[in-house]
Amino acid sequence: MSQGSALKPASARRSSGLSGTIRIPGDKSISHRALMLGGLASGETRITGLLEGEDVLNTGKAMQAMGAVIRREGGVWIINGTGNGALLAPEVPLDFGNSGTGARLTMGLAGVYDFDTVFTGDASLSRRPMSRVLDPLRRMGVQVKAAEGDRLPVMLRGPETPAPIRYILPVASAQVKSAMLLAGLNIPGVTTVIEPAITRDHTEKMLAGFGAELSVETDKGGRRTVRLQGRGRLTGQIVDVPGDPSSAAFPLVAALLVPGSDIIVSNVLMNPMRTGLVLTLREMGAGIEILNPRLAGREEVADLHVRHSELTGISVPAERAPSMIDEYPVLAVAAAFAKGRTVMNGLQELRVKESDRLSAVADGLKLNGVDCEEGNDWLSVTGQPDGKGLGNAAGEHVTTHLDHRIAMSFLVMGLASEHPVGIDDSSMIATSFPQFMDLMEGLGAGIEQA
Repeated sequence: MSQGSALKPASARRSSGLSGTIRIPGDKSISHRALMLGGLASGETRITGLLEGEDVLNTGKAMQAMGAVIRREGGVWIINGTGNGALLAPEVPLDFGNSGTGARLTMGLAGVYDFDTVFTGDASLSRRPMSRVLDPLRRMGVQVKAAEGDRLPVMLRGPETPAPIRYILPVASAQVKSAMLLAGLNIPGVTTVIEPAITRDHTEKMLAGFGAELSVETDKGGRRTVRLQGRGRLTGQIVDVPGDPSSAAFPLVAALLVPGSDIIVSNVLMNPMRTGLVLTLREMGAGIEILNPRLAGREEVADLHVRHSELTGISVPAERAPSMIDEYPVLAVAAAFAKGRTVMNGLQELRVKESDRLSAVADGLKLNGVDCEEGNDWLSVTGQPDGKGLGNAAGEHVTTHLDHRIAMSFLVMGLASEHPVGIDDSSMIATSFPQFMDLMEGLGAGIEQA
């Protein structure tokens, strides 16, 4: 969404039981990586199940600007890549819209090349700090020009011969780890990334699938070391993208909260580093049954059978945050209907998402009658199981701050609240989940755009 786009308010009202079977769009993290590695690999890559949201499509446009040939035939995306080390200098700035993942990963991929690459984004992305990726790139010899605070727009120029580094992640971040590994693809020698806490491993799995030479070791303390041999050959692959668990979270929580609901969400990615929300909700008493677990490519996939459930508040440990960092807004909504108090810890990463997501969630909850407290890196929510008093009878709207997950989370809240819940803008939902409105309405959800 651009800064000048018209706002599209929306609201949700208390609904009767949700029912039906839905298939969630492809996982956003895997979709970004499939386009990037397909655009870099030699030969042809064919992708099915790609998430066709604005964030992912902007990554595809960036790869096209650097020489990849990408076309869509039916439901299949076909990519003819440049070959590793053979990206072309883009003639225009690469505009990533709202996508921090697309921007940060492409900074790693392209930043080490000996040409100028300019990165831009929308108003929300331009407020987000990029230093966590730019600092290690500087250590590799990359020249960086950025707006104040290492924010967009950013221009990168790699050295004639970039240097591999051994980098210990200061925070648990799959984006930073992935950016460093993607940079390492065009660096002679071995790039080593060490993470103190394990983060989602889609990049490692997909790199191995495309033929990269890498190793992964985990010590007794849980510290994980990934080593990548640079300047190897990548070969085009067939990629089937499973459903995004971060998108599945919204109908899943809605079904738990709306009395009488019984739905199936099919083909959901169940990578162990992405299942924190399901684990947490089941600890709270959620009726979530995992059906037909299977492997799709190198990733775990299953169908989820979800029924309305009475939830009880719990304390969510900080070490679970990396496996569900994008799902805390909708978890907070679930906690608003749970019996007792739910405390979520280790949330400092939410401060640097599409918005200050922690404050945005707390403000939205309070506006809609929820008893909650916000700390520097924690959120406490005391629930009202029957939804009585929740919502906003005066019609005041939650401020979404251009954040798609804030928008969808509070629309889910309205489905079980006594009063409707409104949001100031729904247009940015298309960045990650363009089918959200249609899928939810198909289940019976009372969601309306103004």
